[in-house]
Amino acid sequence: MSSPNFSGDIDAFSGEMSEVDIQIVTSGGLRIPAHSAVLAAASTVLENILVRPGKRRSSERTIRILGVPCDAVSVFIRFLYSFKCTEEQMKRHGIHLLALSHVYLVPQLKQRCTKGLAERLTIGNAVDVLQLARLCDAPDLYLKSMKFLSNNFKKVEETEGWKFLQHHDPWLELEILQFMDEAELRKKRTRRHKRELSLYLQLSEAMDCLEHICTEGCTSVGPLDKEPSIKRIPCSKFDTCQGLQLLIRHFATCKRRTNGGCLRCKRMWQILRLHASICDQSNDCQVPLCRQFKLKVQQKGDDELWKSLVRKVVSARAMSFLSLPKRKREEEPKMDLSHPQVMNFRLAA
Repeated sequence: MSSPNFSGDIDAFSGEMSEVDIQIVTSGGLRIPAHSAVLAAASTVLENILVRPGKRRSSERTIRILGVPCDAVSVFIRFLYSFKCTEEQMKRHGIHLLALSHVYLVPQLKQRCTKGLAERLTIGNAVDVLQLARLCDAPDLYLKSMKFLSNNFKKVEETEGWKFLQHHDPWLELEILQFMDEAELRKKRTRRHKRELSLYLQLSEAMDCLEHICTEGCTSVGPLDKEPSIKRIPCSKFDTCQGLQLLIRHFATCKRRTNGGCLRCKRMWQILRLHASICDQSNDCQVPLCRQFKLKVQQKGDDELWKSLVRKVVSARAMSFLSLPKRKREEEPKMDLSHPQVMNFRLAA
């Protein structure tokens, strides 16, 4: 059985080429006329088949492409001539075309099939596409199928494809379950990293806010040589400014800070210590206890856990600064460090 419609297509594609000299035979008995020169140019596998001497001498040359529907073979041969494939053809024969492109080494078609199948993943075909992607060495499609299956596993495990996989391919089932476990671990690590980064960014902002309070003064707290005014509007420069001012006011008046019995004062000690660890001012810093903490570090050093915290805060500070637009960075006001060193706060009455 020959395909008259396909013969017309061949004539249109071939132009002034010689007459067809080979027949493609499908599983359903369909015979597709073709030009051996075109097939050999499009596929090295077909080229090797064509140059291989036949076992029987015959005036008719044929190539058998079995195991796939006749229509899929017709679309495949058309692609070898035109390197074109419609969306409808990809929708109907994408899986078979991927297998043919892999077997006969047609990279252009394989790339097209990989993209087309990835866009058409469904609950019903996810397992089949995943298996085919592994067999056809299509890593991009394999990864996208894995992610789709992992994100929709509750629905996929109810399909017949998943049940068949459990009974006939336990190794692939294990790969899928391992991928899902690793994906969940990655999500947990990402969430933890985001929480930690948020904390380091808050500490970084607290360091900037502390310098702002100790050099410029703010609503109710400021350096000793500047008079704070409670008539000022709330500080809009830092989100943490108001809370840090309340902590400083408590720290300045708390009776239990000397014996370490106050948790709020401990937090303030840690903020002052962290500032001293990242401060690059020698004797001009106006933040209280900065110099004392630096001298203590020079004498006794810091533990590794604290050093790690300092590195992460400095890194978060740098990333926060670099994330600003260039114009915003240039307009960022610089702290006035021309005042003499002050080791105390002035609190508004």
